Amino acid sequence: MPPLTAGEEQGWSIGAHLGGIIASFIPALVIWLVFRERSRMVADHAKEALNFQITVAIAYVAGWVLTIILIGPLISLAAWVCSIVFAILASVAANKRQAYRYPVSIRFVS
Repeated sequence: MPPLTAGEEQGWSIGAHLGGIIASFIPALVIWLVFRERSRMVADHAKEALNFQITVAIAYVAGWVLTIILIGPLISLAAWVCSIVFAILASVAANKRQAYRYPVSIRFVS
């Protein structure tokens, strides 16, 4: 398959980050699996988004479990806000063709 153009790289990288706001880690996983061989930039951004969205999913589960002691909703709210803010920051970096590392992320995929 041919390598991606610069515009395609930006578009798929942005999609990997913003897709997590709507559909958790699935968009980043699909983009990483499909495009990792065709573009280093897309592979890096999708992998970073995937790791972050898995971390956020774990925070949601922890929030749900901790609802029993009334702190769970705060954890879930914090995870949701962080997910949106950091995804926007990462998308801006991807649009500028810059690398981005989420400040709070467990590295599951390397």
